[in-house]
Amino acid sequence: MELARAVEPTFLVFVLALGVVVAAAGEHGLSALVRSLVPHGSGLPALLAVAAVSAVLANLVNNLPATLIMVAVVASGAPGAVLAMLIGVNVGPNLTYVGSLATLLWRRIVHAHDEDVDVAKFLVLGAMTVPAILLVSTASLWLALRLS
Repeated sequence: MELARAVEPTFLVFVLALGVVVAAAGEHGLSALVRSLVPHGSGLPALLAVAAVSAVLANLVNNLPATLIMVAVVASGAPGAVLAMLIGVNVGPNLTYVGSLATLLWRRIVHAHDEDVDVAKFLVLGAMTVPAILLVSTASLWLALRLS
């Protein structure tokens, strides 16, 4: 019984519901909207746009559903676009609590141990670091793709 509580079935249902809702939204226009925002190509501006759209989407719907939506959009393009998307959905969610499943789990554990998290500090640190890391990581990816 303790193991069943540790698994937190309600949280698993939440994650499943999130995936179902986002899949439905994707089929009813979200994927088309994202497709219209993402440029094709392997140049630095295109890769930066893919990473930025991925990061924003991850903060809106969480990084796991954002990955499913973005993969469908960028998979047919250059391999660099898929890698830029992975940068965006992994770095970008550090802007908000809801951007990443890992952050949601971390927050639940912290609160379960009666610890407080300074939300303002979390958001400020995210705002200070995420854009720079997205830029440097994506530029490094572009450079690596050009050198290979």
